[in-house]
Amino acid sequence: MSQLAALILSALVVASCYTDVSTVNGRALFPVGWMFSEREEPVTASNGMVVSTDELASRIGVDIMRSGGNAVDAAVAVHFALAVVNPEAGNIGGGGFMVTRMADGTAAALDFREKAPLAATRDMYLDEEGDLTDKSVIGHLAAGVPGSVAGMWAAHQRFGSIQWEELVSPAVELANGFEVKERFLGSLSSTMVESLSNFPASAAQFLPRDGQPPLVGDTLRQPYLAKTLGRIRDWGPGGFYEGETADLIVAEMERGGGIITLQDLAEYTAEWRDPISFTYRGHTVISMPPSSSGGATMAEMANILEGYDVGSMDWHGPRMIHLYAEAWKRSYADRNHYLADPDFVDMPIDRITSEAYARVRASTISETAATPSIEIGPGMEGPAEGENTTHYSIVDAAGNAVAVTTTINSWYGSKVTVTGAGFVLNNEMDDFAAKPGTANQFGLVQGENNAVAPGKRMLSAMTPTVVANPDGTLRMVTGTPGGGTIITTVFQTISNVLDYGMNVVDAVNAPRIHHQHLPDQIYFEPAGLDPETVTQLQAMGHTLFERTGMSGDAQVIIVDGDLLKAWSDPRRGGQAIGY
Repeated sequence: MSQLAALILSALVVASCYTDVSTVNGRALFPVGWMFSEREEPVTASNGMVVSTDELASRIGVDIMRSGGNAVDAAVAVHFALAVVNPEAGNIGGGGFMVTRMADGTAAALDFREKAPLAATRDMYLDEEGDLTDKSVIGHLAAGVPGSVAGMWAAHQRFGSIQWEELVSPAVELANGFEVKERFLGSLSSTMVESLSNFPASAAQFLPRDGQPPLVGDTLRQPYLAKTLGRIRDWGPGGFYEGETADLIVAEMERGGGIITLQDLAEYTAEWRDPISFTYRGHTVISMPPSSSGGATMAEMANILEGYDVGSMDWHGPRMIHLYAEAWKRSYADRNHYLADPDFVDMPIDRITSEAYARVRASTISETAATPSIEIGPGMEGPAEGENTTHYSIVDAAGNAVAVTTTINSWYGSKVTVTGAGFVLNNEMDDFAAKPGTANQFGLVQGENNAVAPGKRMLSAMTPTVVANPDGTLRMVTGTPGGGTIITTVFQTISNVLDYGMNVVDAVNAPRIHHQHLPDQIYFEPAGLDPETVTQLQAMGHTLFERTGMSGDAQVIIVDGDLLKAWSDPRRGGQAIGY
């Protein structure tokens, strides 16, 4: 039985135990056949909470806070732990984004996104006929200069309260050996095994049973990764961007035809940026600015939907889904055209995120008929003024909140493990518009602003987000992986809470939909919409597509009075742990 089939069967058994279901506005919350129950109780705590995609990583974060560390200290420790126990997405060979909101209301956004190597060129992934190759996705040339270690160091230097060595040491211990659980094996499908087998160091590390994955209960030991983490523990970023680790990265590049050099590594820096901040239903939403597209795109869609009384509509009824899709089409059209690395491109961020611009975009929405995506372009004339990932959310006893989304792009990134260093390199170069106007692996069709250039950060959809109440107190910390679906998934978790009053379990477990302008279709999860709703949306002119897999892996904390209530998305099987 497949993992997905087992999840469906288990959830249906649980659901069959109940004779009634939760409702919103008199409508059943989840459709018949939906695999997750709305009857589960959230994880609660009063002193601190960590929600991540892996139980071991979450426990390490809680232990750090128990020993006197704050939420940022815990985030650093969780990050390095995930690099060991969640290597398909957690990383030291990739990058990401952090949004913090401290207890005094201070907010900050940290951009540790990867950069294109200095030898990168605009058309480096095209063949002689000008067609895209797979070199931006598989192999050494797909890797951007990693930012994770520099990002964690920058966060610690600004907000950390305990010694760096204490934060990295738990990951070193995990790399020396941890027990394999079912969640870990979920990423090692037969197709992934075949891909990793093409790279000897990857096969040696992740396929220890004669070219096959470990079994549940096996101890997975990653001695080279333990040594690399030990150098990071002892020397900070100098243990990664210089010395032995840097030499091993460059040797791997030379071995496989990559272009990252010692100069690329030595010159990498993480950047503190001003967060994107906007209001939705009276709440302040704090999210990530470019080089992430998440905050600005979510601000536009939220501002458009602010003009409608969404909460009075049937949840996941045809009217609600229609308006979501229309707002998302317009927001993604602007995202894909205007947004890019702010160090390379001037962008009209103030206008994209303004309520006035949202009203202009909303004025073209019909409430009864879909607008074809081919008729929706970027909303401003003239020149631009431009899967796999993991997320964790943390709140400490003082009320400091941290949201981190980090990635190496596809599962196991480029599939290349650095020989002798034990970590997987990203394939983030595919997040550039390798051929502007042509879809990347997530189907996103992006423009010239996001073309490849040396030293440039590729545009991301990662959307780590913190929400504050109208009185300024903390309300919610949220985020998810999921490629192009990240922004709509994060928005749905927020809307589920603010528009529909869902608790944290329902907000996370609820079925999700997605539209990203192109292709022009509404995606929905297996059994995520009832047939009548699908038929009504089709009558309005929408094309719908039922996905074969799930959407996202949200990790959410909600503050309810003196309690922290949290839930880790059952789609991948993480864990919320508090104390």
